Amino acid sequence: MQRFGSVIRLKPDAVEKYRDYHAAVWPEVLETIRQCNFRNYSIYFKDGYLFAYFEYHGSNIKVDRAKMAADPKTQEWWAIMDPMQEPLPTREPGEWWAEMEEMFHTD
Repeated sequence: MQRFGSVIRLKPDAVEKYRDYHAAVWPEVLETIRQCNFRNYSIYFKDGYLFAYFEYHGSNIKVDRAKMAADPKTQEWWAIMDPMQEPLPTREPGEWWAEMEEMFHTD
């Protein structure tokens, strides 16, 4: 299992809409997340930033991320979510959410 954290800005005028959508995530999107071996997926909000955490339980995250990105319902979901978000200028090429370095972990 691998742990991942990532961050992105949420546009100020989108907070309530984003919160409402995530109070009732589409079942098809949740199923794709599960099929792509993402577990314990959480998103937190503070001071205009979204922080996402998930645990990856597969063997090839690149393949599973491509599978997720190819899913039509996930594409539809992202088409709604993406305009509400503002990627960090320091993100790596090809990233939307900027991946974070794990600095500490304990069980």
